Amino acid sequence: MKSIKLHDSIKLVISIAACMLAGFIGQIFTRPSITNWYALLEKPFFTPPSWLFAPVWFLLYTMMGISAFLIWRKGIENHFVREGLVIFLVQLILNTLWSFAFFGLKSPIGGLIVIVPLWTAILLTIINFFRTSMTAAWLLLPYILWVSYATVLNFAIYILNP
Repeated sequence: MKSIKLHDSIKLVISIAACMLAGFIGQIFTRPSITNWYALLEKPFFTPPSWLFAPVWFLLYTMMGISAFLIWRKGIENHFVREGLVIFLVQLILNTLWSFAFFGLKSPIGGLIVIVPLWTAILLTIINFFRTSMTAAWLLLPYILWVSYATVLNFAIYILNP
């Protein structure tokens, strides 16, 4: 019993750490652009204050990690678990790639090109996770809502900065 709990604890730490690593890598591209390029962009009235992004993403990455853990602990030998974790990994890569495209390349259109498949991959992850754990699927709902909002924001920035 103790080894099962320890094993689950390790899986939980790895799951959350993987999501936080994606966020850290994204910050490598984001941080240098915030005070110069992004600050100079014309932004829509519904743009949140810059200080809000870090705590929101910290919470979302934590929830994403817990969600992935809940699936992983069901057993990697399960076809839906493997499929779900692969889709989860794809969306995590796309999440990081969005930061590179939008902030790293300073390209709102590049961000749009990445964020649409990102949103789709999140939806596919939620659908897949739902088959294995409703809790894991529900934990991703704030994430897809935030990325939906980010998509509209990204589009508005693209339109306002031709």
